[in-house]
Amino acid sequence: MGKSGKRAEHWHTPATEALRAGPHLRIADLDTNGTPGFDGDKDLGERLLEERGAVLSHLQEMLFANGRTGDERSVLLVLQGMDTSGKGGMVRHVIGHVDPQGVDHTAFGVPTPEELRHHYLWRIRKALPRDGQLGVFDRSHYEDVLVVRVHDLVPENVWRHRYDEINRFERELDDTGTTIVKVAMFVSLDEQKQRLAERLERRDKHWKYNPSDVTERSLWPEYQKAYQDMLDRTNTDYAPWYVVPADRKWYSRIAVTELLIDAFERLDLDWPEPTFDIDTEKRRLAES
Repeated sequence: MGKSGKRAEHWHTPATEALRAGPHLRIADLDTNGTPGFDGDKDLGERLLEERGAVLSHLQEMLFANGRTGDERSVLLVLQGMDTSGKGGMVRHVIGHVDPQGVDHTAFGVPTPEELRHHYLWRIRKALPRDGQLGVFDRSHYEDVLVVRVHDLVPENVWRHRYDEINRFERELDDTGTTIVKVAMFVSLDEQKQRLAERLERRDKHWKYNPSDVTERSLWPEYQKAYQDMLDRTNTDYAPWYVVPADRKWYSRIAVTELLIDAFERLDLDWPEPTFDIDTEKRRLAES
């Protein structure tokens, strides 16, 4: 039972436990069509997304309110996954439940010439959530141990050094009040193929299609190795990885909603105390 006062329906195992990456996790064996910890169906999942989205909205508003009154804490959701894994939909359907003025959202693409002139964490630091904000990274600093590795953009001795560097960076964030929720989303190659095909069939989806996505599919064995090392080397107590099967979009969305609710509840939030006398202000308002 969380501080929201209601146990998430049909989660026989909390999402934080069912999805936490462990030492024996192997991506090659992951059931991307599974629903770990959850025993409901799509209809229930979609209903729960609305109900639990309201809980998330309430918690996020409290964080935002506290940030306006000096609380320096924040929450950072890191979404990492291959193309079509549902990162954009996660932002629309999960983060869409909360007040947008309390969200700092960044989608990281190919580094710009300016960004390439700096350390790879430079653009990440610039996008960190402000006090009281929910930060959302669509892709992240992990591109620099994934895409960079697979495409051999830097020498191995460079990207291998980054695991420890990223761990230190995330330790620093945790120490300074940022709660990190890292989500690795995985779809099967068959599901990815269907989603790419839909983008080609629908005129309203053409803008989302990138011919390079087909090339990236051929590199999936290399990406599997890169993702496995990423999980093995950067799964820490202060910034753990959660591995979310994403073939069923409805499941991945309720799963991430639960992970965020847990992160907010662990902050033990309450509404900030007013900086004015309420009775005085009631009287002044009545006399105005």
